[in-house]
Amino acid sequence: MWDEAFPSFLIGLREGLEAGLIVSILVATLVRFGHKARLPQVWTGVAAAIALSLSFGAVLTFTAANLSGHAQEAFGGVLSLIAVGFVTAMVFWMRRSARTLSAELKEKVQASLAMGAGALVLTSFLAVGREGLETSLFLWTNVRTAGESTGPLLGAAVGLVLSAGLCWGLYRRALKMNLTRFFTITGAGLIVVAAGVLGYGLRDLQESGLVGGGSSYAFDLSGHLDASSWYATLVQGTLNLTVTMTVLQVVGYLAYLCIVMTLFVEGVRGGRTAPAAGKTAQGEAAQGETAQGEKAGAAGPVRSGRPRWAVPTALVAVPVVVAGAVIAVSDGKQSSSATVSVSEQECGKGFSTPLPGQQVFQMHNTGDKVSEVYLVNPASGAVYGEIEGLAPGTTRALTATIGSGDYAWRCVPTGGTSVTSAAVHVTGGGQVKAVKPVAEDDLKGPLDAYKDYVNKGLATLLTQTQKLQADIHGGDLATARADWLTAHLQYASLGAAYGTFADLDGKINGRPDGLADKAQDKDFTGFLRLEYGLWHGQSAADLTPVADQLTADVAKLGQDFPGQDFDPGDLPLRAHEILENTLQFELTGDTDQGSGTNLATTQANLAGTRELLTVLQPLLDERDPQLLPRVDAGMKRVGDLVAAAHKPEGWTALEQLPADARRQLNGATGQLLEDLAPIPALLEIRKAA
Repeated sequence: MWDEAFPSFLIGLREGLEAGLIVSILVATLVRFGHKARLPQVWTGVAAAIALSLSFGAVLTFTAANLSGHAQEAFGGVLSLIAVGFVTAMVFWMRRSARTLSAELKEKVQASLAMGAGALVLTSFLAVGREGLETSLFLWTNVRTAGESTGPLLGAAVGLVLSAGLCWGLYRRALKMNLTRFFTITGAGLIVVAAGVLGYGLRDLQESGLVGGGSSYAFDLSGHLDASSWYATLVQGTLNLTVTMTVLQVVGYLAYLCIVMTLFVEGVRGGRTAPAAGKTAQGEAAQGETAQGEKAGAAGPVRSGRPRWAVPTALVAVPVVVAGAVIAVSDGKQSSSATVSVSEQECGKGFSTPLPGQQVFQMHNTGDKVSEVYLVNPASGAVYGEIEGLAPGTTRALTATIGSGDYAWRCVPTGGTSVTSAAVHVTGGGQVKAVKPVAEDDLKGPLDAYKDYVNKGLATLLTQTQKLQADIHGGDLATARADWLTAHLQYASLGAAYGTFADLDGKINGRPDGLADKAQDKDFTGFLRLEYGLWHGQSAADLTPVADQLTADVAKLGQDFPGQDFDPGDLPLRAHEILENTLQFELTGDTDQGSGTNLATTQANLAGTRELLTVLQPLLDERDPQLLPRVDAGMKRVGDLVAAAHKPEGWTALEQLPADARRQLNGATGQLLEDLAPIPALLEIRKAA
């Protein structure tokens, strides 16, 4: 999360410190001149500025949430450019205004005292308001860039809290800080962050269709770099550089960074030759006489020839006007295709040639049957978007990215006839990935192959369980421990079929969780019950009925499985769920009943997943050729970490695994689960086929 939080942390720390220094100087000036009674007026202005900033952020969020996909991209792109402009101006204004901050602000406070309460409230409001509005705009942009709110909001909160602490320390003279150096370093950092925001904003404008060049890529490293890897995520979160970028993005990023950073560095060097008015910043803010408040003077109280209300009014009005214009233009272009009918008689009615980029279609079921609807390539059947279970008379939004090619709607009413609309041809867009639909018949071959694997595995399991039963009957518990592990691992390798084992799975491999007497409960049976007894000193006589019951249950499973229903749609789900259960139960030690062999079971789960992926490979390679090589690399990484825990003397218990090794294993397994996650969606059975 830190990679997504850092840019917001930086803006929160910097803007918070600037606003805090302004407030500190205002308060210190009033205290010094004996006007403590006027402090509530300062806090009133500060509270109003905070309220305005929060309202501004809410307006941005609400406005974006209620736009079509096309308008959202345009809205976000325009505001990203505005945010870059404000941040750039903020950085340079700070550098120019540092030396005159305190004196100018003190003059304004004294003038406000003469004019009355309203002037002092306005002074503090304008002083803090600009910082708050800039923070809201830039934070909103960061949230949109990250695609989630938790990291950016947390980063901003930490930055603001830290800045408040620093300002308090400066005010109380308990802290010494070279503010000039601080604002120089953070200014350079913000220029780098702003360059990334500029690139992201340009991409938004390209995807909205307002700016061309969306399919002209400067580079595409997606085939060589994993976009979900920690290093790619870190670079994207902090610098907004992605594995695929257009020519316009790269040119904009480099041009902004080179020009602005050069001007900034030259300005800093030039400032060093001027009188260093800010070297006594440590605590001068508390006196209201510091020259180190940096950009605080940019908040608005002192600007010759510029009305006080100009900056906050512009900050609110400009985005609203631009957003309104974008919405009007966007809605005008898409009005003819805003609503598309779904039914056997009117499938696709209202659909006209869409613009390239992300689009939102309002799908309205005009028929009398619940329907599924798909946006497809009519020649190949590839699916670009879908809605399932659209009830009669209802409307739901379908979001899809449109590129160059042919598009049509396929309406599949329940109990009715599948209908495909007339096709339209789109030009001027890039290549868009689509999902080739999977029919139930496509999974028949893989399902038959996997069921054959399970049937053979159950036959082997019965033989192994009978040997374990004989060991216990003969009182040879040492051999029984070794044979228990062999049989248990065989069962664990059949994980993709557990959904069809029904109640027998709980009897054969159930955990004591939820049982009244836990491991001592009479309903605790199967492999884990035997494990508990074998590794807790129970006698052969105590374990004989447990072994007999286990063998009987395994035999019954072998008889029942060929006749049980195995939903073909479950097969792709199991590719992810086997290792999901492994991470939840085996790698937490939740299933360990004394043998310390959780890592051996993890290895067996990996083997079961490999077998499942083998039968699914033809379907997966046809839809995403890069998926299985990425998964195979993750499987090898996890497998190597697990194998390292298998010593000549036996398996290392999970709790004895070094902390670093355990973290690596958990992290590698988590990443593997992310790599496996697309499989259920890729191989979902769709009626569009």
